Amino acid sequence: MINKLLWKLLRRHASPSQMAGFFLANLIGTTIILIGLLFYRDIIPLFGQDDGLFKKEYLVTAKHISTLGGLAGRSSAFEAKEINELSQQPFVKDLGAFTPSLFKVRAGVGMPSTGLRLSTDMFFESVPDRFLDVQPQNWRYDSIRREVPIIIPRNYLDLYNFGFAQSQGLPRLSENLTSMIGLDLTLQGMTRTERLRGRIVGFSNRLNTILIPQSFMEQANASLAPGRQAQPSRLIVEVTNPADPALSDFYAAHRYTTEGDNLDQGRATRFLRLATGIVAAVGGLICMLSVYILLLSIFLLIQKNSEKITNLLLIGYTPSHVARPYAVLSIGLTLLSFALAGLAALGLRTLYTDLLRTFLPQLHTPSPLPALAIGLAAVVAIAVLDVVLIKKRITPPAPSARN
Repeated sequence: MINKLLWKLLRRHASPSQMAGFFLANLIGTTIILIGLLFYRDIIPLFGQDDGLFKKEYLVTAKHISTLGGLAGRSSAFEAKEINELSQQPFVKDLGAFTPSLFKVRAGVGMPSTGLRLSTDMFFESVPDRFLDVQPQNWRYDSIRREVPIIIPRNYLDLYNFGFAQSQGLPRLSENLTSMIGLDLTLQGMTRTERLRGRIVGFSNRLNTILIPQSFMEQANASLAPGRQAQPSRLIVEVTNPADPALSDFYAAHRYTTEGDNLDQGRATRFLRLATGIVAAVGGLICMLSVYILLLSIFLLIQKNSEKITNLLLIGYTPSHVARPYAVLSIGLTLLSFALAGLAALGLRTLYTDLLRTFLPQLHTPSPLPALAIGLAAVVAIAVLDVVLIKKRITPPAPSARN
């Protein structure tokens, strides 16, 4: 009885334009928030992938080599105090050094199908395993087969296939085929020479050098160049934010350089993260404004019906009973807008994931249910708050009003 009576009062005094304004604003705001949550969950795996868009930020750092310094043979190696100073900076999460080989390296490979044998002088370096962007299964020296695993930059293979091989009429090599080719290695030290086998076990996108395991590098340096200490001329630095002004200032003050355009890519990544946060904040602001519009509309209805509501309270109805239709109106509109916003967000998600997969084929989108659950939890919290505020708005009349 009470619900039917109050619904009639609402129909008489409710403003369809106000309710439509709330519904539309809440629909837009909730859709923006859900899109932000879904987008964040969809791209969060890329933050931890080394080949993703939001990969960890590593800077390969070296000292600036001036013309006079290069001609004079001035050392470009990092001293222990310089490495320690850099590692203590607030923008540095982790730091490792490139360990150079202290021996000469010559590699040869035969191509029976062409009757050719290629050989060249080369070099080796190593870094701690935690800085590798590939994790080969056999990343250790095989002392029985006397075989050294090697990681080379992926662009080395591209240079061979699309440059050298094409111009010389040689066969092109795939990554799998390259991994099957054995190398003849000659390591020439100060007092003796070692002949070993080498095998390419991985291709790096991050490190532009020829890598062997750190443990084998230390062993080979100690064996072939006893008494000498390897001085790192390059460092690999994992930073928190490559767009941090403190990082740029520190590198400029110490005349450190970085390989590639890592700093520019880091700034783009930081900008995209910031943009995502701003979009979610805008959606939240729109939702809060829509909730305010709804509460204002309902409070206006309560004010217009104050005389009738007072009479209902005087004849024995509780404030909870009187507030129930207003609460149902608030909850109903909020849940309906959330349902439509969820459908709209899922539709838009399909569009942007298809677009992302055109340049990120490895993108794997997780289930949207956790993001929708977070959105539903927020909507329920808002609905509960609305009900509490509506109930507080409807208060029993003062005793003087009954006399």
